[in-house]
Amino acid sequence: MKTRILLVEDDARLADLTAEYLRKNDFEVSIEPQGTRAETRILDERPDLVILDVMLPGKDGFEVCRAVRAHYAGVILMLTARDEDFDQILGLELGADDYIAKPVQPRLLLARIKALLRRAPATPASGEGSDAGAPIELTFGRFRISQATRSTSLGDDRIDLTTAEFDLLWLLARHAGSILSRDDLLQELRGIGFDGLDRSIDARISRLRRKLGDDPENPTRIKTVRGKGYLFSKHDWQ
Repeated sequence: MKTRILLVEDDARLADLTAEYLRKNDFEVSIEPQGTRAETRILDERPDLVILDVMLPGKDGFEVCRAVRAHYAGVILMLTARDEDFDQILGLELGADDYIAKPVQPRLLLARIKALLRRAPATPASGEGSDAGAPIELTFGRFRISQATRSTSLGDDRIDLTTAEFDLLWLLARHAGSILSRDDLLQELRGIGFDGLDRSIDARISRLRRKLGDDPENPTRIKTVRGKGYLFSKHDWQ
């Protein structure tokens, strides 16, 4: 079956051109121009991936993302205004898996979609690319994360994560006790280096800390090492 994409975009010409390009690359694409209808369609149709514009009539992309994220486990890729860091960070804080700036470059959009979808259906057999023999489940005290089932729990409580949040947490947990820089994380997760401006990792770390019950003022589970990066603690999970 073809991968199903719901494109939420009110610019009819842009939506048609984008949908045509993606269909030529073997995706099944539906278009929704109204923010007020997007939420219902996402939850009813359960597409594999949603391309969600920020500026929409009736209900903006942030509102839609906030409303569906707790009930929709698929990938959300947001379209944001160029150079609007606030849009990008807010989208990630609300649970978007990634963002891409408008005007959209078709090849970049296609590459980003493929990268997101490659991570979403990970299986025990696929592992993590070249990391043959890597563990598929890790436990630290009461914390457990399974790459095989893409599930996370703390004690008896399951922790619901987006695709991007899980990928980041898994990467940090696999290197528990070691410092990973933003450049390390971006290279591994998105295949790009840190340009000094990208705040996607910071936004996801903040979101993960909240979900893991980490103190945002004095985090002990995912620590910030000033000037170097982030460190996942092997301890503090009781």
